[in-house]
Parts: sequence; structure tokens; C-alpha cells
Amino acid sequence: MPATLTDDAMARRRAAVSRFVRARYGPRGTLRLHRAALGWDLLRAPVNVMLSPVFLLTRLGGWALPRLGLRRAGAWLSTRRVFLPSDMGRVIQADLEGLVADLDAQGIGPAAPPAITRQAAAALAETRNAVSEITTSVIVLASGWLLFNRATPGVISLAGPLAEMRAHSTAVGDFLLGERLGRAWYWAFPVELSPWEVILTGLALAVLGSLVTTFAGLIADPLQVATGTHRRRILRLLDRLDRAQAGPGLEREHLLARAGDLSDALLMIWRNLR
Repeated sequence: MPATLTDDAMARRRAAVSRFVRARYGPRGTLRLHRAALGWDLLRAPVNVMLSPVFLLTRLGGWALPRLGLRRAGAWLSTRRVFLPSDMGRVIQADLEGLVADLDAQGIGPAAPPAITRQAAAALAETRNAVSEITTSVIVLASGWLLFNRATPGVISLAGPLAEMRAHSTAVGDFLLGERLGRAWYWAFPVELSPWEVILTGLALAVLGSLVTTFAGLIADPLQVATGTHRRRILRLLDRLDRAQAGPGLEREHLLARAGDLSDALLMIWRNLR
């Protein structure tokens, strides 16, 4: 915290952040925000989901290289923008930069260099996207429990049982002696599932999951407003800007989002080995 920022100024800053969070990420605010996604973002979303592991590797490299004495390489890697810029991301970043500018105008802002403010706002927008991915993983996990009574932390583990259910339903419907006898037949002699059916189902689920991720903020944003998560995240950003720091390098939300993918892959390997 800057020495010139008094307790009263800090209270005014917190109040301004609280108003900003309610206006931008409350139920009405997040609806307005997601209007920006109704366009090219629908095509960018699947690409950005596929680029998420690359983003994680760059941030892990940016954290590890300075500890090996390669500070310049680490700094370069940690500032790489991996994701395709989205319209909604631009709106989020512009809103955050506008908040910082408004706070500066009131004398309660961090007065950080514009380049650092832009970088910090972009990083916070990416963190919000990671929360949307976590929300999608929770939806996929709940779908697996409801439909198949099994853990499906990602689309990989959901693709197999979903393809099997679809193939079984199609086979029963096409059975020559009727659906009742078809159900009895395929109960005794399960449908043989082609690997291509699983792969195509997985691809379809991946595309659908990316679209769900794009609009998952409609659920995640109001929840984060209610729990104070958005407010605390922005206050941490302002605290870093007070010290002229762009960001922490890798937020825990990115690690949680990728942990779902990793557990999904490990679960699939375990089931195949069994």
C-alpha cells in the first residue's frame, strides 16, 4: 500500500471495487457482459480451450526459469499471450482498466504505469476464463454422476459411456424384432463400440464444452460476487499495482482448471488398464 493512501482512502477504494463488482458481475451485469460473446467468440472458444495446456506450460516455465538463473527467458515466457483475444476478454480488460483509471482520478488508485496496468488486467481476464473452465468441469462431473453414476471430471471420461449409450439406443431402435426384444438381446450381447465413435463423441463434447465454458460465467460470476471472490481478486490486483507488479505469474485457478484435465486423463488410463 502506498504511504500516501490513508485508511479512509483505502475504505473508499474498497467501496468503489464493491460497486464495480456488483455492477459488472452481478446477474444483470454478467448478462450484458456475455452479449459480447455472441459472435466470433463462439469460434475462438474451442481454440482457446485447446490452448489452455500451452498457457499453463508457459506460466510454469516463467516461474521455473528464473530459479535456474534464466531471469530474462523466464520474464519473456511469463508475458506471452497464448490465448486468442476474445471480444468478451477485451470488454473485461477495458472495464478493469477503466476502474483503475477512475480510482486514479479520485486519488485512491495505484497510479501504476499503463503498460503494467494493461498486463495485470489481461491476466485477471484470463483468470476469470479459468474459473469458467472449472465451472464446466463441475457440470461435466455432475452429468457423469447423474447419467452413469460414475466420476467424469472431463470430456475424455464422459465420451466413452455417452458413445456407448448412444450406440446401444440406436441398436435397440433398429432391432428387427422390435425394441423390447432388442433391449433383451443387447442386454445379453452388448453392442460393439468402434473407437471412432468414441473419438467423434469426444470431439463433439469438446466443442460443446468450449461453448459451455464461454457462457459459464452466467453461473460463476454471480456466485463469485456472493462469495466475495471477485472483490478479493480485484483488491489483490490493485495491491500488486501499488507495488508496480503486473501479476503473480500463475493464479491457482489455472492450476485447478488443468488439474481437472489431468485427473480426467489419469482416470481414463486407469479404467483402460482395469
